[in-house]
Amino acid sequence: MRRTTITAIALAAILSLAGCSASGAADAGSYEAPRGVPAPAGGVSVQEDGTGGGVSFPDGTTSDEATRQVVTTGSMTVTADDPLTAAEDAVGVVEGAGGRVDARSEQAAGQDQPASAQLTLRIPADSLQDVIDDLKALGRADRVTLGSDDVTRASQDLDARISALRASIERLTAMIANATETDDLIALETAISDRQAQLESMEAQQRDLADQVAMATISLELRSPAGAPRTGPGDFLAGVGAGWDAFLAFWVGFSVVLGVALPWLLTLGVIALAVWAIVRFVVRRRPAAPAE
Repeated sequence: MRRTTITAIALAAILSLAGCSASGAADAGSYEAPRGVPAPAGGVSVQEDGTGGGVSFPDGTTSDEATRQVVTTGSMTVTADDPLTAAEDAVGVVEGAGGRVDARSEQAAGQDQPASAQLTLRIPADSLQDVIDDLKALGRADRVTLGSDDVTRASQDLDARISALRASIERLTAMIANATETDDLIALETAISDRQAQLESMEAQQRDLADQVAMATISLELRSPAGAPRTGPGDFLAGVGAGWDAFLAFWVGFSVVLGVALPWLLTLGVIALAVWAIVRFVVRRRPAAPAE
């Protein structure tokens, strides 16, 4: 009976500690400073306009703006004379800025396929614009798109959950020192193990989110002028040049078709000549009809 009572008390204490930790994390944002405590020096003050602006700093920003976390992603398409060389230069630009290349794919020029390269770049967020300008200089920037996703609330919620789990684990660990029954120890160790697994999972999510915030993800496509979409001529001279190119292309194509068909034409010509000769020979050998 005594052992069952102690086990029940220990489990109730575990549940109450977990609830206190969660409520403490939820109430952290509504904490008020004790009355009579002067504001810290340096121009930092608390806004009381009810807008939830947070703490104001001397430079005019608020705590919400200072801790705002944004995940930036985008894509670029650049036409370069030599995409493979441009890919090497792009890697040097990114690594020189403190970034890295997560994926890289290159295709050499073939008979029916121009050279091209695709790279997935991770660029420090504070150096993103400078790196993009350097990547544009590798050739002709045909397309640049950027997008952002504000993950401030998700990050703050994750931080609060991690803090609550750590506090709960510390309290449960302290309770083990006072536990004397085997059932109590098993219950406490099971609870600690479960919370430790949750903590490790959340810490992994926290590291991944921090990496996404710190490093923007850009998909870069490098292609040669032969693989770029063609555009119409912009003026008279360009039209003349396009017409001349089309004229030459027609005769080049015609000569290719003629070269492919020439063996067939010669064969058919020989066969037709042989048939004509046979027919002519038969007609000559046929006796003439008697005259009336």
